Amino acid sequence: MTVSILQSNYIPWKGYFDIISKSDVFVIYDEVQFTKNDWRNRNLIKTQKRLEWLSIPVRQENLHQKIFETEILQGNWIKKHKSTLQTNYGKAPYFKEYKDNFFEIYDFPTTNLSEINRLFIEKICFILAIETKIIDSRELNLQGDKVERLIDACKKLNATKYLSGPAAKNYINEDLFNENNIELEWMDYSNYKEYNQLYPPFEHCVSILDLIFNEGPNARSFLK
Repeated sequence: MTVSILQSNYIPWKGYFDIISKSDVFVIYDEVQFTKNDWRNRNLIKTQKRLEWLSIPVRQENLHQKIFETEILQGNWIKKHKSTLQTNYGKAPYFKEYKDNFFEIYDFPTTNLSEINRLFIEKICFILAIETKIIDSRELNLQGDKVERLIDACKKLNATKYLSGPAAKNYINEDLFNENNIELEWMDYSNYKEYNQLYPPFEHCVSILDLIFNEGPNARSFLK
């Protein structure tokens, strides 16, 4: 049984969904500090001239505020995001077929960042036919420090393998996983295939919406 744990991102890139698809259980870990100017509330899309950020405006009350406590500011951001996607992907082969799947999420009655992120993540998993179970880390009542909480999650979910993103090599103690009989596997983000993307040159590190709007039902074949 393979478990993976990541913080929620706003309309994440394809690598995020590769980790989910390779797991039996995916844990959204939003009990940590909200970091400004990060992937939690923004992501990149391709435009004719450059890469452009789609950012959700949020209220940051203090430096200790956790991701799940983060509220979205009122304003015209929803209209702006819809318009930006329409402008830049309107000519993509599958935009019309898939846009309503995402536009209806923007109209969901919530002001919580974690909740809106999860709605997008679950919808994208459905489109990509990823059937991994997704849970919130708060369901697990995790204990310990940064790495001990990962171990605790794996134990409570009866995991035999933990799949991690490569950035965690900076802090993960591999010996601790060995001591608890949990295999540690690192996700490899190299050698992705290019797909039919608007506005060359090709860019891998954009929201997965780019892949879905350009490849539609064939999008899953460009994951690993």
